[in-house]
Amino acid sequence: MLKLYPARIGLRYTSAKRKNHFISFISLTSMVGLIIGVALLITVLSVMNGFDRELQQRILGMVPHAVIKPYAEMTNWKVLEDQVMKNPEVLAAAPFINAQGMITRNGAVNGVQLNGVLPEEESEVSIIAKHMIRGELQDLKAGEFGIIIGEILARQLRIAIGDKVTVVLPEASLTPAGVFPRLKRFTVKGVFKVGADLDASLTLIHMNDAAKMLRMTGAVHGLRLKMHDLFDAPRVANQIAVNLDAGFYSIDWTRTHGNLFQAIRMEKTMIGLLLMVIVAVAAFNIISTLVMVVTDKKADIAILRTMGATPRGIMGIFIVQGAYIGIVGTIVGTAVGVLLSLNISELIHGLETLLKTQFLNPDVYFISDLPSQLILEDVMIISGSALVMSLLATLYPAWRASKVQPAEALRYE
Repeated sequence: MLKLYPARIGLRYTSAKRKNHFISFISLTSMVGLIIGVALLITVLSVMNGFDRELQQRILGMVPHAVIKPYAEMTNWKVLEDQVMKNPEVLAAAPFINAQGMITRNGAVNGVQLNGVLPEEESEVSIIAKHMIRGELQDLKAGEFGIIIGEILARQLRIAIGDKVTVVLPEASLTPAGVFPRLKRFTVKGVFKVGADLDASLTLIHMNDAAKMLRMTGAVHGLRLKMHDLFDAPRVANQIAVNLDAGFYSIDWTRTHGNLFQAIRMEKTMIGLLLMVIVAVAAFNIISTLVMVVTDKKADIAILRTMGATPRGIMGIFIVQGAYIGIVGTIVGTAVGVLLSLNISELIHGLETLLKTQFLNPDVYFISDLPSQLILEDVMIISGSALVMSLLATLYPAWRASKVQPAEALRYE
């Protein structure tokens, strides 16, 4: 029992009532600060992970993981598609025709990207078929000049299924009446919504219709590839282009949208470091707490020393007291952070409903909802760091307590 006196006395100091409070005010504020810091850090990093995941699933579900393009024309795309599919890292491939243009209706004009696709193959490399809110991807038929647009674009131009829109290409056509821009009437066949800015700029038409508009019958602009490993796409795409006949090159998502993911990861790192400072401040608040306790308990320390307590035992008392604050604060903060991370989307949705507003407007941001992805590794790193800093914060006050001289402390008692 005598060997356990540091733990017993340390816990007694921690739970000692002062002015009818369960714990002293300064100890409570240290613990609350640690709880808030740990909970905020876990929640914020989970939200950043959620943004990273949503960008991967939504943005890179719509844009190509990689593209194989020719320097001239790709007329034998079916043969090349068969060659590409022999690579075990490639899940699917589909031909496409790309063009920049404008879509106009009733005097309103929006710039758009026209994607000429084969509906039966596009569903293999894109998630758009799963995000159709009106119509179907298969409604695009060759020769019918149908078009599928995003929800934001449909809302801005007030377009419904079956409406006629005019697509204008930035190319001129020479006619007997003079030079006119190339344009074509299309019928809206469907509307998709992925919750990103692609809803305002991306449109899909049948590849045969795109070829007729661009006067490139029998040719395509390239092959779109979907990979097993998204982050291995640069290496695999380059390898495929090298192994094909001369005249082809590859473009992967890191060159078209990589800056988004780099920004997210840099922000996650910087925000994590800044919030870790809050945890550090809360943890090292334990120093001031224990220094005040040591000053207040000098007489008790002196009596313990005269009764045979060793300096190591005295240090153990205050290490136990500080560790108790750190452990409880870390455990409660971790629990609160995990609960917030798992329910942040519902909480924000409820707050938006209550305030009748939308924090992430899809007209402005890439994603309209606040996503969250709780990663066990992040939780363990945050909790472990908070515990380590809390334990380190107890060392100086405990060492100072062990240096108290009984004769000096009891001189004026």
